[in-house]
Amino acid sequence: MKTISTSKQEQRAKTLEKSPVTQTLGWTLLWVALSGAGLGLLSLLYAIGPYERQIWISYFHHPLILLLNILPVVILSFLFYCLYGAARPAFITTAVIVMGLTLGDYYLLKFRDDPLMFEDILNLKEALAITAAQKYDLSPDRRMLFGAVCILLGILFLSLLVKRRLTLSFRRRLVLALIPAAVLGLVYLLCSDDNIYEFKTQNYEAINRWSSTQVYISKGFVYPFFHSISADKIEKPEGYRASDAQEILRGYESQDIPADKQVSVVTIQLEAFADFSDSGVPGVDWERAYETYHGILEESYHGRLIDNVFAGGTVKTERTFLTGFVEVENFRKSVNSYAWYFSEQGYTVLGSHPCYQWFYNRKNVNTYLGLPTYYFFENRYQELAGSIAKDEILMPDIFQLYQKAAADGTPVFSFNVTYQGHGPYDTESNQWGVTYTDGRYSTETTNIVDNYLGSIQDTAENLRVLLDQFAALEEPVVVVIYGDHRPWLGDGNSAYTELGVDMDTSGTQGLYNKYSTDYIIWANEAAKAVIGNSFTGQGQDISPNFLMNQLFSLCGWKGNAYIQAAEEIWQQMPVITTIGRFCWEDRYYREAELPEEAKSTLQKFRCIQYYWEHNFQG
Repeated sequence: MKTISTSKQEQRAKTLEKSPVTQTLGWTLLWVALSGAGLGLLSLLYAIGPYERQIWISYFHHPLILLLNILPVVILSFLFYCLYGAARPAFITTAVIVMGLTLGDYYLLKFRDDPLMFEDILNLKEALAITAAQKYDLSPDRRMLFGAVCILLGILFLSLLVKRRLTLSFRRRLVLALIPAAVLGLVYLLCSDDNIYEFKTQNYEAINRWSSTQVYISKGFVYPFFHSISADKIEKPEGYRASDAQEILRGYESQDIPADKQVSVVTIQLEAFADFSDSGVPGVDWERAYETYHGILEESYHGRLIDNVFAGGTVKTERTFLTGFVEVENFRKSVNSYAWYFSEQGYTVLGSHPCYQWFYNRKNVNTYLGLPTYYFFENRYQELAGSIAKDEILMPDIFQLYQKAAADGTPVFSFNVTYQGHGPYDTESNQWGVTYTDGRYSTETTNIVDNYLGSIQDTAENLRVLLDQFAALEEPVVVVIYGDHRPWLGDGNSAYTELGVDMDTSGTQGLYNKYSTDYIIWANEAAKAVIGNSFTGQGQDISPNFLMNQLFSLCGWKGNAYIQAAEEIWQQMPVITTIGRFCWEDRYYREAELPEEAKSTLQKFRCIQYYWEHNFQG
């Protein structure tokens, strides 16, 4: 046996001597590094998906992006070289992992305009089910064939010319592998650094910075995939146990909406819509701007909504409202929501937003939220308006979509988000042709205020027409209207400052001035008769996650276990925010100042919220 073993070693040594590229360990390590770098570069070729080649070219203008996409692959190659002791199997294993993930990303971008993130790996079963249901065409294209040829050539090269092996025992190689594993851990920390991700690898050369998908691919694939491992994760509440949440929810029996109490629900989130008429600011004709709007308030149940965002962050308000969760994320799988609940109740579920479907990744996330039928600029409003539709087009279309959906006699849940009113507002001219200010303010502030109020008045007038259309129907309809956040009024809040608006959130008035909008719950006569409620009056302050609880309460509906549990909490703590302010017994507190009973209530909410957000019931 010793003779045979010695003979094989001598034969291998002679073979290595004939191949100058592999004569030394140094050469072998070089080829391991180069093969890993090649895979990293190849991954970048697919990282752009179906987008323009200019994005791929932009990678080479940003050395740090190149480094953070290639370095992890090189280190991974060394890790497997240590484990296998040979370059070829190390290359094959690295290629399977890196290119397998890369191709998954490529197909997601191609078919859904959605990049692959780490969380998708955890939801692989659901992803495969979606792929099977959609019957995507997975046949290889020229780019894939090119990649396959490159990988095969790499395997062939390493098989024939890079044969030097590590002669260490497996146990020693395993210990040696701890070095690249540790380095890979350090690289992961580098990739997960938010400051580096947001600023030092900023690459807007060939993309739209407002598209989350395009921002992701602007950084390649391997790097943003690593970053996604730790990004946008909702932390478990302190002391959280799933069994505790289950025990709480088991205390409620899920209830359907009674057949004789079913009414259609149309919701409209108004972009940056807020009522400043009670601000006490002089020199502005608030009455003219809000006259129509105040008429709507008088015939509705309405109150103050305390939002989590200011001058932006629209999507947080809409998803908070739609889910009943205070903390929301860029969902990557189906998640419990009111849309799913209405669908289970036999409602036709749909919605509209006149902006682009890629904005905030709404095209995909809305599907996860239970809104598979949704109309965007690309599939409706481009044809209707030729641009992002203003309210004069959107509002009538909301009614038309409702009529079409309700034609078969089923109730409708319609979730709509406007775009008109989105800042910034022109600072150099009056775009609406109406003057609300009396000349005492600077030109910049005057134009900002006049343009904002011009949009507000126009929205209210179009909303009035829409409500009149619903009022004329024999079918029962309830309309829920709310603002997503207060508006941008100049860089650094310049107009707020000049107008003298108190923005100090340590006080209640400052909190209202910065974070409050209105909510309105309006019903036509048919809905009032079905429900047995006038739907008028003044409501309490609430946060967006409880707005649907307010609706259910007015309608006399119970809902599922989560809705019922959340309603009990809402009755005690109607405002729960992510900005550190909470309402308990009509008084606002910071979390540390809350009474013990209030802290217990908040903990209960966070417990069931986390459970319901991470355990889809559909």
